[in-house]
Amino acid sequence: MVEKFVSASDVARLAGVSRSAVSRTFTEGASVAPKTRARVMKAAEELGYRVNLLARTLHKERSDLVGLVGANLSNPYISAQVDALTAALYEYGLQCMLLNLAGARDDVENALAKLLEYRVRTVVLLSGAVPDTLMRLAAANGTRLVLINRPLPENIGLVDQIEADSAAGGALAAQRLIAAGCRNVAVVVSESRTSAKLARAEAFIAVMEANRVPVSQWSQGRNNYETGIEAARSLLAKPGIDGIFGVTDEIALGVMNTARHELGLSVPGDVSVIGFDDAPISDWSSHRLTTVRQSLSSLTSATLKAITGPARAPSSHHFIPVSLVERQSVRPARSAVQD
Repeated sequence: MVEKFVSASDVARLAGVSRSAVSRTFTEGASVAPKTRARVMKAAEELGYRVNLLARTLHKERSDLVGLVGANLSNPYISAQVDALTAALYEYGLQCMLLNLAGARDDVENALAKLLEYRVRTVVLLSGAVPDTLMRLAAANGTRLVLINRPLPENIGLVDQIEADSAAGGALAAQRLIAAGCRNVAVVVSESRTSAKLARAEAFIAVMEANRVPVSQWSQGRNNYETGIEAARSLLAKPGIDGIFGVTDEIALGVMNTARHELGLSVPGDVSVIGFDDAPISDWSSHRLTTVRQSLSSLTSATLKAITGPARAPSSHHFIPVSLVERQSVRPARSAVQD
């Protein structure tokens, strides 16, 4: 026996009505006689019929599908971002299609083209490096884009940008390490060098230089936990560095755990560590990482607003403020100790 989806025609035959009557029954606001509706619903329940939403998309200006595109979904903050956004989309009555570019590194344009074939209403490019060619392909298809923590290429229309204040966050991290008495610090960027990560690192370095604090920079490896491990092994191999800023929580956690469990250093006694994002994992009791928070709820709200807005609305820019979250991976500020 060949299995197939139950169609509207199947329901119509069982209910003894026309196919258009089935269509009207499952179309909100359409007119259908109560007895006909009852017969259709009874037949649909018996057959297990479900409306083909993809087919309905063909007759609508905008579908209910939202494409999420990312390349580093294992990153703790990005995974939390996906969790929050998909839950919000469901509450709003929208569906999500997730494109993981990590599995399509050699064919990213074709992967996005397949996503666009489903007529997604909006493509959300999550934090991280996504090629500009993908954005141009989406724009060429008239698909609205939402960019999270990345710059806008020239000549791209129908775009909403959502950015955390990365530079302010980098400055906050620097000021906090200075207040803790750190006099020889490092920043771990990784070689991904996206605009947001670079802005964090550059602002951090600028504040340190203004206060005449030496800064070492680690710009190797991918944006992940393992890069934090390698950075800690290299930077902390010799005595001297007493404060490290990881431009993401994932990197900072790699630094902190290597310092503690491999190098035998006290955090924050020997070295203070600060991250950026405030991913849920940073607040675990085994970590208690001081970090710069880019509000996940604010980011989700701004993204949902962009997705649900008018299809042809002018491009917009949403700015997410940041704040420092004090935990136990940084020594108390000197003024607090004096008090």
